[in-house]
Amino acid sequence: MAVVKVIEVMANSTSSWEDATKNAIKEASKTVKNIKSAYVNEQSVVVNGENVAEYRVNLKISFEVS
Repeated sequence: MAVVKVIEVMANSTSSWEDATKNAIKEASKTVKNIKSAYVNEQSVVVNGENVAEYRVNLKISFEVS
């Protein structure tokens, strides 16, 4: 039987939500091993005038604990 733990992380990007998600996984994988999945819990943006300045995601990352 596998034991799976879930952590919540936040990340950002100036280009897209997809890029912010990739950044979160990349950073989390530096210290968390056996990542199995990620669920995008929330998405938001920072607006500067009429433009989107930053994309933000809140992820739930699941990984197997050995």
